[in-house]
Amino acid sequence: MKLSANEEYGLRCLVRLGYAGENGSITIPEMSQAEGVSAANTAKILRALRKGGFVKAARGKEGGYTLARPAGDIVIAEVMECLGGRLFESSFCDSHGGRTGICTRSVDCSVRSLWRAVQVAVDHVLSKTTLRDLLQNEEEMNSWVRTIPGPNGMRLLQ
Repeated sequence: MKLSANEEYGLRCLVRLGYAGENGSITIPEMSQAEGVSAANTAKILRALRKGGFVKAARGKEGGYTLARPAGDIVIAEVMECLGGRLFESSFCDSHGGRTGICTRSVDCSVRSLWRAVQVAVDHVLSKTTLRDLLQNEEEMNSWVRTIPGPNGMRLLQ
């Protein structure tokens, strides 16, 4: 499983806007330059984030993109859904049956159980994480992640 470039760059753009602060504004060329992403791709990502309600756009001399709401109110699970969706959807099994048209394991599938469990863990962590959390440095973020209890109440990381 991989995160798409769209999801990675989208998070990076949001973090960059978070660093700019609630009143900070960044233009597409500035964002593109700072993150090393083409201006066209940056524009596409920011358009998706705007439609998702995470950023606002302003035109004119003082134009650019700003956060649409405080960083603490932007839940990363919602951002990921906007940018690309979940890692595993149950409908995957219906559309990837191989040559037979329907998966030969559709009735009894241990692999589906694994992906479902992974998705539950990912959803749990992302639903507990806000953009404000991602504005920490790596060491602080590592410490914070260790405090997240798993879906069963146990710590995910020690």
